[in-house]
Amino acid sequence: MPDLLVKLYELPTIPSIAGVTIRRALAPERHVVLDWVARFFYPAWRSECAVAFSQSPISCIIAVEEQKLLGFACYDTTTRNFFGPTGVDPDCRGRGVGTALLVAALDAMKQLGYGYAIVGDAGPVEFYQRTVGAIVIPDSTPGVYRGMLQGDA
Repeated sequence: MPDLLVKLYELPTIPSIAGVTIRRALAPERHVVLDWVARFFYPAWRSECAVAFSQSPISCIIAVEEQKLLGFACYDTTTRNFFGPTGVDPDCRGRGVGTALLVAALDAMKQLGYGYAIVGDAGPVEFYQRTVGAIVIPDSTPGVYRGMLQGDA
């Protein structure tokens, strides 16, 4: 998958979803979030999310509804100025949670002073293009992930 470039100075407003809170994760939630990421997604994403909890401020944004974690979005984990990983509970997709997490995390990056963000190894390219005007960075595959150890699958 290619990397994408996003202009942080032209972000849409963070969407509001009834009953869902989009916020920065708290340090004591680390084990809950990491266990959740490991249950729904890839082992490498758990590792990247763990790095987000070592940042100050924590670079993991979460979506919560009635004390239930619905999704997460990280930034500045594998490398500075990169958005991701991000994911939403499969049962909660289609409600706008992914969009809200994306825009909130990109807005947090903007507040840190970044003018642009890179979406590394972007999966749903069309989603990022449609939602935040992302553009494909030519010849960016495999980018910073070149030679990454995969571990046992």
